Amino acid sequence: MKRWGILALIVIVLVVVIGGLKAFGIYQMIQGFKAQGEPKFTVSTERIESTEWQPTLSAVGSLRAVRGVMLTTEVSGLVDKIRFRSGDEVKAGDVLLQLVDDSDIAAADALRATRDLARTVYARSVKQFDAQAISQAQLDSDKATLAGAEAQLAQQEALVAKKTIRAPFAGRLGISTVNPGQYLNPGDAVVPLQQLDPIYVDFSLPQQALASLKVGAPLRIAVDAFAGESFEGSISAVDPIVDADTRNIRVQATVRNPQRQLLPGMFATVALESGSPQQYLTLPQTAITYNPYGETVFVVIKRGDAGKLADNKPADLREHEAIDAANAKLNAKAEASKAADAPPGDADVLVAHQVFVKVGATRGGQIAILDGLKAGDEVVTSGQLKLKNGAAVVINNTVQPPSDPAPQPVDQ
Repeated sequence: MKRWGILALIVIVLVVVIGGLKAFGIYQMIQGFKAQGEPKFTVSTERIESTEWQPTLSAVGSLRAVRGVMLTTEVSGLVDKIRFRSGDEVKAGDVLLQLVDDSDIAAADALRATRDLARTVYARSVKQFDAQAISQAQLDSDKATLAGAEAQLAQQEALVAKKTIRAPFAGRLGISTVNPGQYLNPGDAVVPLQQLDPIYVDFSLPQQALASLKVGAPLRIAVDAFAGESFEGSISAVDPIVDADTRNIRVQATVRNPQRQLLPGMFATVALESGSPQQYLTLPQTAITYNPYGETVFVVIKRGDAGKLADNKPADLREHEAIDAANAKLNAKAEASKAADAPPGDADVLVAHQVFVKVGATRGGQIAILDGLKAGDEVVTSGQLKLKNGAAVVINNTVQPPSDPAPQPVDQ
């Protein structure tokens, strides 16, 4: 029994020693945390400033030639001569292709001779009629014969002219697969022809933008084929009807294209100025946090200045907080306890405070702030996802989020 008592005593001593060591370790850990102070979150910030903002309407459109056709043949025949090369710039009236027309020219010559004979006979009949040598019926018959001969000749000459294909307007030819000696039927494709300067861009805008759509209003377009380059133009026509399905209105603009860089069918982004320039407070779009109660940002202030900020919470959020009043009281007690334990000088610590804002239009990486902030406020632009009201922060602006009003894609 005495032996069991000694063993029990040893176990008790061991438990006390181990528990003391463990408690001492926890005490040291707590003291270490206290020495470190409250946790601080690293964020990047930007002081909000007023900048000039030109309101613009953005759309996507498609380029279309002012004039563009696929040249075809109206009559059948063998290809005799090809007087162009694919991709040539041609003028209006230039001969592009000649079909074999020997027999047609010969037929025209025969009809011309018949016409000349009928003209001579009719002239003789006029003199004879004046001398009362022939009847009125004979004169009318000779006149009709002349008219028929002239009509047949005009028809044959038109057929001969159709054997020569000319450019109906100036422009650039496309790629052709027609070869000399090839037989063409009426309607067979010969070569595409496109007028490239100027060029049309067709796009659609919501009906709300109708007041800003005026014929002659300037705009700019950009295409991904020429990154960083813009092309100027103006509105040339506005569709007089709004699409009943989309509530959009079609717009046509004319864009100058002297270097022939823009081609029909290309995709383009359109920027149309709307109204006069405005002054807006702007932030990077990454600074805005969206939640069911509205848009918010975190403003960096000194902890002692938190009471100077206006409470601009939405009414529905205030109502929700009133329902949870008991929890709010507990939170208030906890905050009071924290304030009592705060070390001297804690009022100068930088903290993040959540502010509700009203946002406006966007352009590129920027967004306009209509209400909730004033010029000079220091706003968190990145790192706000880990923040809450009153969280201590450390500012590091080494890297800033993009805030370009007209970003361009990076070439790969």
